[in-house]
Amino acid sequence: MSGDGRVDGLKIAQRAVSMALDAGASAAEAVVSDERSALTRFANNEIHQNVAEADTQVNLRFIDGRRVGVASANGHDDAALQRLAASAGTIARLQPEQSDLAPLPGPQETPLVAGAWAGSTAAADPDGRADAATAVIAAADTVGAQAFGYCSTSDEQVSVANSMGVAVSEPRSRAQVLTVMMGPGGGSGYAEQVAVDVDSLDAAAIGREAAERTAAMKDPVELPAGEYPVVLDSYAVMDITDWLGYLGFSALAVQEERSFFEQGATVGSPLVSIADDPADPAGTPASFDYEGVPKHRLTLLENGVCRGIVHDVQTAARAGVASTGHGLPAPNPWGPFPLHMSMAAGETPRAELIGGMERGLLVTRFHYTNVVQPKQVIVTGMTKDGLFLVEDGAVKAPVRNLRFTQDYLAALAAVEAVSRERRAVEGMIGTAVVPSLRIGAFSFTGTTEH
Repeated sequence: MSGDGRVDGLKIAQRAVSMALDAGASAAEAVVSDERSALTRFANNEIHQNVAEADTQVNLRFIDGRRVGVASANGHDDAALQRLAASAGTIARLQPEQSDLAPLPGPQETPLVAGAWAGSTAAADPDGRADAATAVIAAADTVGAQAFGYCSTSDEQVSVANSMGVAVSEPRSRAQVLTVMMGPGGGSGYAEQVAVDVDSLDAAAIGREAAERTAAMKDPVELPAGEYPVVLDSYAVMDITDWLGYLGFSALAVQEERSFFEQGATVGSPLVSIADDPADPAGTPASFDYEGVPKHRLTLLENGVCRGIVHDVQTAARAGVASTGHGLPAPNPWGPFPLHMSMAAGETPRAELIGGMERGLLVTRFHYTNVVQPKQVIVTGMTKDGLFLVEDGAVKAPVRNLRFTQDYLAALAAVEAVSRERRAVEGMIGTAVVPSLRIGAFSFTGTTEH
């Protein structure tokens, strides 16, 4: 253990693999996450919680012929790793054989990307997070709103080793400021920022953004359900990329015939291009996946045309191709996912997205979205924390939230303009770097009480 309390995750992973082999494994893989994370939470314009956690997790995949067992532990001394290997081995021997089990990957050249870790985030303390919370709260005070949210920081060392010779390790960090505000007259607003470097977060700007939105949402009017042109802010666009990644760009979804993806098929506007880009400095970069396979930029959608899907070792073996570096920790029944979605910027300033709309809606974000039809990516949900009527290119009035049921592929096909500006937004399967979009038609199916 080092003087700062950190462990050598790669050595732990290699020891775990060695002990699995000693316990009778024909092959083995270990993933070690050594993480320091902290969270400062605020509500009703007061900081009410500061928590921190230090944890080292060892995840061991024990392969016995065509049987696989996985076990995990927090201990990493020799006795703990021996128990872990024994547990994983017992689990493996109780499993049915996997007829198409892919072999573990071998070592590859794995250059570490720039910008995955920042010392400022690793050194972040409660005072710094409190300062960020205070800046958000100060912005809420200017409009008579109550601020809720948090500032979080994490510093992680990810290490992967296997019996084929893979041995990779990388520090990664992440920081986030997020707030929801509630104001008089039923107004509410939302804003967030995610970055590798906590010093690049502008908590005061996040606070102002949410506060301005909250004040503008006072006393919303009610509009009927129907089809409207929309401008989707980045927070809402993130929901689209999230569901596309979860339902469609995974090789397992394609192999199980539950994905929209068809190589060369046009599913979106020529203005829409999406990649999985683990080196994008605007996001949260990473150099390799949880199987130790190097990551590279992969085009998923190019000018609206399907170009690529993400693979882990197992789906790649079935398809007779190489893994694209999208393996998740074992056991993984969900398959690979694109964790670094990046939608290309357009040529239109964000203000002109609104300026180009005769009558429609400006949507800040979606809430409580759920899939209705996976293969067509039909999703239902609600707008939240900022919905506005736009007429003649200007915001006219706040609008009470609407429920929608929308084919997200049809929405992409109806994109009319893409903003120059992009932002990093945290989604359910990773960090997405996305612009704002103007879409010609979006289907709102009902109203809400708030």
